[in-house]
Amino acid sequence: MNMKTGSSGSLLALLCLALLQFCPHQGLADPTDGFISLPLKSSSFEIQRPYNLPVSDRYSFTNGVHKLWVLSTDKPHNPNSKTAPRTEIRIRGYDYSSGVWQFEGYGYVPKGTTGVSIMQIFGGSNQATTMMMKVYDGSLRYYSKTVLVPGIHDRWFRLNVIHDVGAKKVRIFVDGVQKLVEDDHGGESHYFKFGVYAQDGSSSYMESRWKDIKVLKKT
Repeated sequence: MNMKTGSSGSLLALLCLALLQFCPHQGLADPTDGFISLPLKSSSFEIQRPYNLPVSDRYSFTNGVHKLWVLSTDKPHNPNSKTAPRTEIRIRGYDYSSGVWQFEGYGYVPKGTTGVSIMQIFGGSNQATTMMMKVYDGSLRYYSKTVLVPGIHDRWFRLNVIHDVGAKKVRIFVDGVQKLVEDDHGGESHYFKFGVYAQDGSSSYMESRWKDIKVLKKT
């Protein structure tokens, strides 16, 4: 009896070791550990869309999912703006200039959407942003260069972006795994945005979907 029990324990130990080898990220700390989730309400979500269109023409919220879309031929979000078309949600009430802040959300980008920013931290010293997440050719990228995740189309993914203002660092996690640590771009004030914002080489139609949005702050 004892021999059988020992054999079973050895087999279990070997199985656990094999699982760790094939799943090297098991056991890593959750990126939200040590953070508190701040309250969000409907007024926290300011929808920026082509200025000549009603919100319902470029945004919907159904069953907890924000769906945002824009056309490459659309007007900018402001008649005085020279920027490219966008339908984005700007999170209100949590602009920050110090501390350690985090955005968390589950995103979905359908096949065909390319050349688009889907999430950004606004505010930089020599440019408008301190971080942008873009989709090009089916890959999730830091700005237009570093590929973080290939094959991002047509699936839900968890995105966590941490901005440590004092350390001037941005950390990006996808599906709980750290993908990048980069210097920020300075700036006096920051806030989070997500949705679709046309970039160079954009597709004619751009869409992203988001759910379970959180803003968190380091305790």
